[in-house]
Order: sequence, then structure tokens, then C-alpha cells
Amino acid sequence: MSEAALADQSLFAQNRRAFLLRKLHSLTGVAPVGAFMVFHLWTNAKALQGQEPFDKAVAEITHTPYLAVLEWGLILLPLLFHAGYGVKLALDAKYNVSKYKTTRNWAFTLQRVTGLLAFAFIAFHLYEYWGKKLAGKLAPEQFYPALCQNMSATVKGIPVVGLLYVLGIAASVFHFANGLWGFCFSWGVTVSRRSQQMAAAVFGVLGVAIFLLGANTAIYFATGSSVQDMIFGKKGGSDARTCVDILQQTQKPASVGPVIE
Repeated sequence: MSEAALADQSLFAQNRRAFLLRKLHSLTGVAPVGAFMVFHLWTNAKALQGQEPFDKAVAEITHTPYLAVLEWGLILLPLLFHAGYGVKLALDAKYNVSKYKTTRNWAFTLQRVTGLLAFAFIAFHLYEYWGKKLAGKLAPEQFYPALCQNMSATVKGIPVVGLLYVLGIAASVFHFANGLWGFCFSWGVTVSRRSQQMAAAVFGVLGVAIFLLGANTAIYFATGSSVQDMIFGKKGGSDARTCVDILQQTQKPASVGPVIE
């Protein structure tokens, strides 16, 4: 076999570059990017217990050895690649959902739309907190009060930032759950039609669970109450500082000293 033929069969050959990039894009969407999103939402759910448990969870992360290397190598660089190549795929894709209204065609379209929305949401979230932490404008112990104040800010009584977070989480989780189905299909894990249907059901349920986990935390930061508090009432017994305590403290008018005549 000639050297030219061997070069064409190489995994890194130019004619296989798009195939390799798509596989890498699919893989990074599951791990580490998708896995970190689930971990991040799980950690943030500590906020429901109050500031002290949340701060403790954040402190455990910030004291991780070689944190900067792990952040860039396992989170930010894979995220940048996945987002950047994802934008290219979304712009290059040909959409015909108006002509072929099948479930998978809708999933294909929504995967690209939610990818763009998730990219914008994650960029905003990173700027608001991780970027300000790097710039020295926000210490880790200030995350909880900042989240309470920012996400509870209202426009005509509507917590706009909190609502945007719920929508951003919805887009990110759908993109992840639907991406898991695409990963299993493209990597040959689900070959038969039955296995594909089962995967769609499993990942659908998983996506709903992850969304409820993240949305519940966002609702708490926006309103001071979790969904279960709204349904079953708040349970006492915890002395941890809550969003309600922080907002009451910030809205409390400054005390006026005695008037001396």
C-alpha cells in the first residue's frame, strides 16, 4: 500500500478531521463539560441549607490542590472547544423541521438552539462570578450574598435575573440530556431502535431530575424559598444564614442616632 493511501487512512488525515472533531465535540459534551455541570448544580444546591453549608462546599473546592490547572485543563478548555465547535455546527447545519416534523428532527434543531442559548448563559454566569473572582472583585465567601441579591432583583415585581437563570438551566440541561442520546447513538452504544427509545426515555427522566435540581436552587436565590418550602412550608431548626436574612439586612434602613440639641 502506498504512503498516500496509508496517510488517507490515518485517524488524523485531513479527510477525517471533521469526523474526529465531531467525535471529540460529542465526548467533551458528556465529560468533562456535562459531568461538571451536574456537579456544579449539585454543589450549588447546598445553598438551600443556608450560607454556611454553601460556603463550606465552595471552600472545599477552592482548596483543591492544583485548582487552576484542573479548572483550565478539565473544565474551561474543553468548554471553549465544545462551545466554539458547537457554534460552527449550529451555523453550518441545514434546518428543515418545518418540512419534516419528526421527533428526532425537532431534537436536532433544539440541540443547536439550546446550545447557543446555553453558551450565552454560561458565558454570562462565568463573567458574573468566576471572572470577578479572578479579578479580585468577589471573594468565594461573597458568592452566596451576591447570588441572593443579584437573582432576587426585580423589574416590576418580576425577578428577571432569576427567571433568566431558570431558562438558562433549562437550555443547558436539555442540551446535555439530548446530547447524551446523540453520544450513545454516534458512538455505537445504542444500535437497535429499541435501545435508542430506551435511551431517550432514561435521558429524558434524567434531564428532568437535573433541571429540577438546578431550577430549585435558582428559585431559592430569586425568592428566598425553595419549591418544597412553597408546597410544604418552611421547616425550622437551622441557624444558618439564609437569603431572606441577607435581603432583610441589606434593605434595612440605617439606624439614626439620638438627636443632640
